[in-house]
Amino acid sequence: MKLLSQDQALSRLSLKNPIHFLALGFGSGLAAKAPGTFGTLAAVPLYLLLAQLPLSWYLAVTLVCVIAGIYICDKAAKDMGVHDHGAIVWDEVAGLLITMIAAPAGILWLAVGFVLFRLFDILKPWPIRWLDAKVEGGFGIMIDDVLAGFFALICLQVIVVISQ
Repeated sequence: MKLLSQDQALSRLSLKNPIHFLALGFGSGLAAKAPGTFGTLAAVPLYLLLAQLPLSWYLAVTLVCVIAGIYICDKAAKDMGVHDHGAIVWDEVAGLLITMIAAPAGILWLAVGFVLFRLFDILKPWPIRWLDAKVEGGFGIMIDDVLAGFFALICLQVIVVISQ
């Protein structure tokens, strides 16, 4: 897989730095094509681990991922000298975790949640697109994916209810 190794901004990061490692979605954000999708894929093993926890613990860890993500994304962006570089995908990790809150177990539900989150993240319906354009810093990097995660969560839960 071709990586974005020629990218000057990426040359300022190191996977040995834990903040950079997390910001790059465990390295998945280095994919030359569709880094957001690869970042979301990198969240799947984390989700599968967390899905074993009681809901209250799952929510607590997800909240920590979101709050820490503001710092992680901000630090990586500043170190790169680029706001919201495509390789920064921790926001996708957090977005998938939000999408999958209280989701039924099973690969089908994970796949549906994955697709819904990617659709909202890519299409950016209002107010996601507005927030993405207007809000700066680590909070700005995170907020559009957090909201995409909530939209996908709502749709996933509606699908679950309808399918019963």
